[in-house]
Amino acid sequence: MNSEHYYFISRNYKFSKNAASKPKMDCESIMEKNGFINLGFKQTNHSSSAIGAIISFFGITKGLFSLPRNSVFCMQYPLSKFFGYITTIVAFKKCKLIIIIHDVKYLMGKSSDLKGEMAKFNRADFLILHNDSMIKWFKENGCTAQLVSLELFDYLHESKKHATLDNPYDIVFAGGLGKEKSEFLYSMDELHPSSYTLKLYGNGFNASEIKNDNSILNYQGVFSPDEVIDQIEGSFGLIWNGNALDACSGDFGNYLLYNNPHKTSLYLLCGLPVIIWKKAAVATFIEREQIGITLNSLDELDATLKNLNPSDYTKMVSNVEKIKLKVASGYYLSHALQKVMKLV
Repeated sequence: MNSEHYYFISRNYKFSKNAASKPKMDCESIMEKNGFINLGFKQTNHSSSAIGAIISFFGITKGLFSLPRNSVFCMQYPLSKFFGYITTIVAFKKCKLIIIIHDVKYLMGKSSDLKGEMAKFNRADFLILHNDSMIKWFKENGCTAQLVSLELFDYLHESKKHATLDNPYDIVFAGGLGKEKSEFLYSMDELHPSSYTLKLYGNGFNASEIKNDNSILNYQGVFSPDEVIDQIEGSFGLIWNGNALDACSGDFGNYLLYNNPHKTSLYLLCGLPVIIWKKAAVATFIEREQIGITLNSLDELDATLKNLNPSDYTKMVSNVEKIKLKVASGYYLSHALQKVMKLV
């Protein structure tokens, strides 16, 4: 099937300091690179939700009106306001539907309606899912679409950043720093580590929670998704969620069993090997590519880093460089889209 049969519709992505819109905006750029044609308006970043919704509605309507019958249409999920509207017209025009899944509300603990969400996914002919753990869960829960693994989110950005070997190691933690998502951070001083300190980037940091004068937590500020790359300096990037040090707990922790956190790609783009919970879905990828350290509990971290051979660290960093080139060029989604296009 030639490229003019493949379509998507761009929309408004609200600009914010957190990285919420970055993955979806990057996906659109990668779709275009792979021959998908945008039938809507040009991608916009209006910060007003109301204006953004109006732009999106008219862009989507224009796109659906001009969508050729029997073609292939790709969309991204979640898309709460327009999901039913788009999928109804796509089905009416007898088009094949590909959906790229960013988040599953049921797995995040944001919805208890598993049947309802799975019914949405089953409107697709093909789903691009984060990884094999997520694919397995979708199959177990009655998904009828053909499933393709993404493996890792891409992060389109020119990056000349490399890891810096510091003593003690500087471990970067980027993301929401509030108690709901990252309560464990405020207990890290209780571990009394001597081989690392933590550099925190993001919003929601609560300095009053730090009881220790010699805290290992160093707050660096909040930056936009593109600025943060230039700001990050460190030896590793940490992925951990929840309130506990000995496991990733709560809804956010449970979600790590299935999702690919976008910050994995951010760290790799900055040249940083990744430290992650051993049970996280993406830990399999980290171990296979030898680009980081997997832990059962954060209280293992100090000893693990003390015993880390400098040549092993250097090897990790050079493996990261290979993956970084792929992430920065849109390799992973391109690869998944090519797979789907063969199946179509």
